[in-house]
Amino acid sequence: MDATATALNAHVLVLNKMWMAVRVVDARRAFALLLKGLAEAIRVDDGSYTGYDFADWTDLSQAHHRLFPDATDGPISAGGDTAADPYEWVRTVRMHLAVPKVIRLLGYDKLPRNDVKLNRRNIFARDHNRCQYCDGRFPVSELSLDHVIPRSQGGGASWQNLVCCCVTCNTKKGGRTPRQAHMPLIRKPVKPKTNPVLSIRIGSGKYQSWKAFLDNAYWSVELK
Repeated sequence: MDATATALNAHVLVLNKMWMAVRVVDARRAFALLLKGLAEAIRVDDGSYTGYDFADWTDLSQAHHRLFPDATDGPISAGGDTAADPYEWVRTVRMHLAVPKVIRLLGYDKLPRNDVKLNRRNIFARDHNRCQYCDGRFPVSELSLDHVIPRSQGGGASWQNLVCCCVTCNTKKGGRTPRQAHMPLIRKPVKPKTNPVLSIRIGSGKYQSWKAFLDNAYWSVELK
C-alpha cells in the first residue's frame, strides 16, 4: 500500500458543532465532509483551536509543502502540531494535502453516544490482547473469546462474562468454570467506561491532539 492509500485510511476524530467528540472516521470520509462544506478542519495549537474550510486547509498544506518539500508526515507548521504528532499526507497530481487529525461538523449538535459496544475488537482491546488465564500476549489470530461461565451452564454474552483467551487455555478450560478448571482469572472482567480501542489509540504520539477533546471520565467515541 502506497503512502497516499495509507493516509486515506488514517483515523480522524469528528466533533459536533459544540466541540464534543462524536465518532472517528477515516480520512476519505473526513475529506468528503470538508469538500461538501459540512465540516471544518481543526488545527490544534498548544491549547488553542483554529478552524479551516477545505480551501484554507489546502492553502495551509501547500504553504507547508513549499517550505518543506521533502516532508511527507511532518508538522504543518513550527507552531502547529509537533513532530511527535505528525500529519499524514495525500499526494495528488496538483498538490500535497495534509490529513487533519480533527474535524468539526458545522451543522450537527447531537450529543455523543455514552456507550461502549460489546464486540470482539473492544474485548481484545480491553484485555490488551492478553489471555486472562495465562496472562500471555498473543496476536489476534491466536486469540479467542471465552465465556467465564460457559453457555452450557447458563452464562451469557456480557462484559462481565467474556474475556480474551488464547487457544490453548480455551481448549484446556473447555465447558467448565474457572473454579472447576482450576484456572483463576488474572483480572476481573468489567465494562470499560470509554471505548478501549480509542484509549489505546490516544496513548500513541500520533494522536496526541485528540486528548484535548476527550473527557475519559464521561464521553466515549464509537469507531466507525
